[in-house]
Amino acid sequence: MEEKSLRVYSDKKFFTKLTNTITKLLIPTKIGINGMLISIKRNNVLKAYENYINSENVEADKKDEVEKKYEDMFSLYLEAIDKHMMDNVYKKVKNDTATGFEREALSKYYMVIHLKDTEYLEYKYRKQIFLIQLDYDTVKELNKEKLTDRYEHFYASRMEALYKKLLKNYSIKLSDDLQPREKDEIYNKIFGTVEEYITDILPIKMKEEPDNKIYKEILSDYENFERFTVGKLDQNDVIEKNMILLGISRKLFTHSLPLVIAEQCYEKLLVDARTLIMDTKVIRKQEKAYGLLINIIDDYNLRLLSTKIYWDKPSDREEYKKFYAEYKKVNELKEKSYMEYSKNKEILFLKRELKEVYKNYNRYFRIIKFYKRKLVALGAMKELKNSCTSEGCYKKVEAETEKVLDKVVI
Repeated sequence: MEEKSLRVYSDKKFFTKLTNTITKLLIPTKIGINGMLISIKRNNVLKAYENYINSENVEADKKDEVEKKYEDMFSLYLEAIDKHMMDNVYKKVKNDTATGFEREALSKYYMVIHLKDTEYLEYKYRKQIFLIQLDYDTVKELNKEKLTDRYEHFYASRMEALYKKLLKNYSIKLSDDLQPREKDEIYNKIFGTVEEYITDILPIKMKEEPDNKIYKEILSDYENFERFTVGKLDQNDVIEKNMILLGISRKLFTHSLPLVIAEQCYEKLLVDARTLIMDTKVIRKQEKAYGLLINIIDDYNLRLLSTKIYWDKPSDREEYKKFYAEYKKVNELKEKSYMEYSKNKEILFLKRELKEVYKNYNRYFRIIKFYKRKLVALGAMKELKNSCTSEGCYKKVEAETEKVLDKVVI
C-alpha cells in the first residue's frame, strides 16, 4: 500500500510576525520590571549617599564603611540602568517600537561604548555620566518634587566629581607627546566638557549653594556665557564662548585643569583668533576678530599669567614682570580717560603680540603686516615708504664696447 505522509508547511513570515508580536508584548513587562529595579536601586543609593554626607563627624573606620557601602550601592544602581539600556531600549529600537528619545539615547550610548578600547578612562567616566543623566531625566518626568530635590543633591555631587575626573584625564593626556591634530581634539574635549558642566550641573549647584563665594564671582561670566546657548554660532562666537568657559574654569576646576594646561588652552585660543583674522576677508568681521583677540590677551594676562609663579625660563619671567608693570600703569588710565586707556592697552598688547608672532614668521607673516598697520594707525609706529628721490642732471652714456678678435692658431 502506498504510504501517505503528513507534511507540515511552515510559513516563515507568519512565525517571524508572531515572534515579533510576542516580543513587543513582553517588552513593556520587562520595562516595568527593570523600571522597578532601577527605582529600588535609586532609593538605595540615595539613602547611602545621605548617610555618607552625614558621616563627616563619625569615626574614621565607620566613615570608611559608610563610604564603601555608598560606592557599592552606586555600582549596583548603574548596573540596573545599564541593563535597562541593553534589555529594553536596544530591543525596542531593533523592533522599531522605540521613541525618538530612546533612539537618541541608544545612539549616545554607543558613542560612549566605542571609547572602551582606545580611551578606557574616558569611557569609564563618560558612561557613568550618561547613565546618571539618563535616570535624572526619568526622575524629572516623574514630576515628584520631593524625589527630584532629593535626587538633585546626589546628582550634582556625583556629576561634579565625574566631570573633574574627566578633565583631569584630559589634562594628563595633553602632557603627552601628541600630534597637533590630536592636541586640538583634546582642547575641544576640554572646552566641551566644561560647557556640559556649566550648562547641566552648575545651575543646580548654584541653586543649592546661593551663598557660595565662587559662584558669586563667576556670576557675570555665567550670564555672559548664556548668550551663546541660543542660536547659531559663527567661528568668532565659538572662540569667545571658549574664552568665557576657560575663565570660569579657572575658578571651578583649579586642580582638574592645572595652570599649565589652562595656559595651553589660552594659547590655543590666541592661535584660533590669529588664524581667524588672517583668513577673514570681510573687514567688519576681521575687526570683530581683532577685538576678540585683544579681549583674549587681556583675559589671559588678568586670569592666568598674573598669577603664574613658576616659569620655565627666568628670562621670560623678568620680561613678563616688565610687561605687567606697564600693564598696571595703563590700567590706571581707565578711570581718567577710557579712550586713552583703550588705546595704550591696545598698543601694549600689539607690541607683545609682535614679539610672539615673529617667532613663527612664515606662519604669521600676514598678521604681522596687520599688526603693524594697526600700530601705525594708533600712532605707535611710523610707516616708511619704500622710495627714494634725489636731485641732479643725469644723462645716459653708452659705454664703448671693445671688440675682441678671436685668434686662430693653426
